[in-house]
Amino acid sequence: MGTSYEGGTQHALAIANAPYVKTMIPIFSMSDFGQYGVRHNGAFELRWFNWVFTLGDGAGNPNPLAAARATNDPQAAAALLELASRVPEYIRGLPLRPGTTPLKFAPDYEKWLIEAMSHGDNDEFWKDHGASVVDHLSDYKDIPISHMTGWYDSWGLQVANLNYPGLRKSKKSLQRLIVGPWIHSSPTLSFAGEAQFTSEAALSFDAWQLRWFDHWLKGIDNGVDREPPVRIYVMGGGDAHKTSEGRIFVGGRWRDEQEWPLARTEPAAFYLHGDGVLSLDEPPKHVPRTYLFDPRNPVPTLGGNISSYGKLVWQGAADQRCRPNFWLCSDEKPLSGRKDILVFQTPPLANDIEVTGRLIVKLWAASDSPDTDFTAKLIDVYPPNADFPAGVDLNIADSIVRARYRNGLGKAEFLEPGRPYEFTIEMYPTSLVFKHGHRIRLDISSSNFPRFDVNPNTGEPLNDNRRWHIAENSFYFDPEHPSYILLPIIPPRT
Repeated sequence: MGTSYEGGTQHALAIANAPYVKTMIPIFSMSDFGQYGVRHNGAFELRWFNWVFTLGDGAGNPNPLAAARATNDPQAAAALLELASRVPEYIRGLPLRPGTTPLKFAPDYEKWLIEAMSHGDNDEFWKDHGASVVDHLSDYKDIPISHMTGWYDSWGLQVANLNYPGLRKSKKSLQRLIVGPWIHSSPTLSFAGEAQFTSEAALSFDAWQLRWFDHWLKGIDNGVDREPPVRIYVMGGGDAHKTSEGRIFVGGRWRDEQEWPLARTEPAAFYLHGDGVLSLDEPPKHVPRTYLFDPRNPVPTLGGNISSYGKLVWQGAADQRCRPNFWLCSDEKPLSGRKDILVFQTPPLANDIEVTGRLIVKLWAASDSPDTDFTAKLIDVYPPNADFPAGVDLNIADSIVRARYRNGLGKAEFLEPGRPYEFTIEMYPTSLVFKHGHRIRLDISSSNFPRFDVNPNTGEPLNDNRRWHIAENSFYFDPEHPSYILLPIIPPRT
């Protein structure tokens, strides 16, 4: 049992076929390192930079015990502790090179971080760390497992898309999946960032684990093996009032299912139109839309699937408007007003629409650079009300793709400047009801910092650039180059 790191060690035990392991509960743990765990579709998740610079303290606090373990020199230990307060400065000054920061006094930490930031190909370096589930399904021990994760988790949400379906198909033992509306390692909370859910969203954690182990280790017939294999929290449906804590009431409810993804899903392609409309109608002919992506002025991360960011950003749901007290913002404008973000949204919805499952974006784009990034963010646009007179732009999911890995993560292939290519961006899955009167919005850009590292657009080796280039990135919306998001629509039950 255990969350996050302890979930990864459980996977390592199962892959190694440890003889005395009878059942497990890996919570908010991982699926793989090279595709979504440490690297993310070719980009690097900077939460690991924060994790290393704080010597393993995800909250961003100094870690005296870890510093003392890393070095016997008290002065060097003091320098290591100071790193925790200077993470924003260092990630602004990337790349990270050996011996250039006090991290050199913790050589194991420094070596791992530099190698992870420099190694983009998803090869044996990532696949053979010992805990990458999807790369070792055949080795994984056949035992009952209860997988748990959250819609705003950073580390383990692909458990739903990867671990659970893979193990359920390849193993005979019971596999259980529970997904709540939580941020990383927080199943006892009924909120995620600025989103408040119903009180039932919080799980009675110890009682649930005890019941599972009572059955599989003591043989108690408590019915845990006869319950539906999948339980998800469907977010949304709330009246959007402001709670006493200042959060927006999103609402939601638990629902049992028989499989994941849901068999009754009706995928629907919502096409991006050149005039900013997101629609089920296929796009007419339209000229490409172009923006300039300056890597020295990246789009700031406002909430999301985040862990181990300390004081850099906040986790979970957040209104997509800058705050004057946020270190990456200089104003209070909504992100939709930036020139390097393309916004596509539906008209106000006439009916509720439930979206539950995988979120896949297909983009046709070109760049004048040999390499660049493309990002996608799904947003629930709330109409104005008395508590939120400007409405709320609530983030649901996001992701990125590094252009050099558009054809797969095994090998980098640079772009031919000016040539349009098709890019696939798969976000983490979700379950949400977009209420009538709301809008479904998709934001397209080329950065999401510091959730991901910023591409310098030069095509230089990863974590070893000496130059920056302002990229001219263009997007296509026409019958020959249709760009769209494939939403997993769940039809209402009669």
